[in-house]
Amino acid sequence: MERNNEDHKYLKAKQRVAEIKKFYTSLMVYVFFICALAGLNYYSNELSYPWFLWAAFGWGIGIFFQAIKAFKWSPFIGKNWEERKLKQFMEEEEKKNKTNFN
Repeated sequence: MERNNEDHKYLKAKQRVAEIKKFYTSLMVYVFFICALAGLNYYSNELSYPWFLWAAFGWGIGIFFQAIKAFKWSPFIGKNWEERKLKQFMEEEEKKNKTNFN
C-alpha cells in the first residue's frame, strides 16, 4: 500500500513539473513572438500605431491563466481551500450520521 502511495505522489509531482515546464516554454515563445511583432510594427510604421500591443494583451491573458494553473494560484479561494472544504463536509456528514443513529 505504501509503495502505491509513493508512486501516486511521484506521478502527481511529475505532472506538476510538466505543467510548469509547459508554462515556461509558452512564456519564452510569447516573449520571442511579441518582440518580433514589435520589431515588425516599428519597421512598418515606427510605432505610430502600436498594434502589436493588441496581440501582446490577448496572448498575455492566456499566459496569465496558464500560470495560474501551473502554479496552483487561486486568488479568490485561497490556499488549501479545497482541503478545508472537504474536511468540513466530511465532519458535517459524520455529525449527521451520529444524530441519525442516536
